[in-house]
Amino acid sequence: MSLNVELLEQSFEKVKPRADEFAASFYDNLFAAHPEVKPLFAETNMAKQRKLLLASLVLVVENLRKPEVLEKALKNLGAKHVGYGTVPQHYPAVGEAILTTFEQYLQQDWTPEVKQAWVDAFGAISTLMLDGAKEDYALETV
Repeated sequence: MSLNVELLEQSFEKVKPRADEFAASFYDNLFAAHPEVKPLFAETNMAKQRKLLLASLVLVVENLRKPEVLEKALKNLGAKHVGYGTVPQHYPAVGEAILTTFEQYLQQDWTPEVKQAWVDAFGAISTLMLDGAKEDYALETV
């Protein structure tokens, strides 16, 4: 699977100056479109959660050219999310919210090519996280 690394890097650079605001908007978008996931965050420190989201996005973008590093990190992240109550059905909601947020922040720079780059990236991220979640779940059921 090949991702458009240049477009992902360039578009992420454009939102970085407003990263904190971007993360807050992501959760606003997620909860507005999918209120069913809000209870998962009932005990969550949202300021810390926003920082974790940004750290994850930075990790992804900075390691796009190092797939082996990225694969391991995303599988670990997926395994961690099992413990938070995340189920596979939550992933499309997160993908939708991330795309909506990028669209809001990139505005005229949210071209069909950039959108496709992020759709592809989120698909790859989800697949690896879900692989990690399955591995973790399999370990717990042994």
